[in-house]
Amino acid sequence: MSLWLMRAFLLVVVLFSVFYVHPFGEGNFNLAVSLVVGTVFVVFVVLAEFWIRRLEARPLLGAAIGALVGAIGANMISLVVARMGFNPHTTAVSHILILIAMIYLGVVCGVYGGKHIKWTASSGIFSEDAIRKTSKILDTSVIIDGRVADICKTGFLEGALIVPHFVLRELQQIADSADSAKRNRGRRGLDVLEKIKAAQGVMVQIVEKDYPDVKEVDLKLIELAKEINGKIVTNDFNLNKVAQLRGVDALNINELANSLKPVVLPGETMRVFILKEGKEYNQGVAYLDDGTMVVVDNARRMIGKTIITQVTSVLQTTAGKMIFGRFPDEPETQNSAPQNSRTDRRVYERRAPVPDSVESEFENS
Repeated sequence: MSLWLMRAFLLVVVLFSVFYVHPFGEGNFNLAVSLVVGTVFVVFVVLAEFWIRRLEARPLLGAAIGALVGAIGANMISLVVARMGFNPHTTAVSHILILIAMIYLGVVCGVYGGKHIKWTASSGIFSEDAIRKTSKILDTSVIIDGRVADICKTGFLEGALIVPHFVLRELQQIADSADSAKRNRGRRGLDVLEKIKAAQGVMVQIVEKDYPDVKEVDLKLIELAKEINGKIVTNDFNLNKVAQLRGVDALNINELANSLKPVVLPGETMRVFILKEGKEYNQGVAYLDDGTMVVVDNARRMIGKTIITQVTSVLQTTAGKMIFGRFPDEPETQNSAPQNSRTDRRVYERRAPVPDSVESEFENS
């Protein structure tokens, strides 16, 4: 509302100035022409304001610098034109046209050149925007999913995390939905954004860039990724495929989760070499080629031998991954201690974190 008051004030000031000065001479006709020209001038200024408000900071700075350079260039050209001996009217019109043309070209060149302005002080203002090459654009689905916040805390996502304004608008629409399920998902997405912004070492940028001609949010994400040479972080299978077809890199959280799944599953068998005894009763310890510890029940007697064990569980800890297996009991030992190994294994599976004896041995290995 305040902007419209300011625009109305601008219109009143311009019309009053035109009415008081009479730039086109006395008389009712000239006064009417002056008022029309003043109104057109105000409309032009307001349209220019709308255009400027849609620009980002870098193109706007580029436009200002371009206009200044254009005005300086127009002044230098006008000095040359003034020495050519034209009549005063021709010289005056030439100066005006040169000034308008040079400022126009300077603004246009500044807007497009401003996209390559870099704000880092170490490399100067004008440079290739290398930071954008490591930028990650978050889409709506991956924000609602929430796992990206945990990934950000680990530091695996480098560069700036960009959240477009149209993604925020979609999240807000979901959060304001009449459907309670959608409303909870939208609010969850907003909470996840707060967690990401609060994480240390994570730079989150809200980009006001929009594409009015593009209706779908997924296509807007692809256009933004093309413009800034960034990557889209998503868990949407269709967006991932469309981005690849359009030549845009996409990081799929689901693919990352699949790549981190255990290499073995409970019930599978594996061949291991029992290297030493375990900390608990009747256990043997083996190691895979990558250093993963394998704790095998009933394998203490098999130290120094290669056996085939059945995997019972896989435990992921902050220190790494542990695999629990079971070697078949001997007939004569089944009656002597039938429950100890099973009880010990259930203790390992139930406790969190892992018991100090096993975890310390795992870390020291």
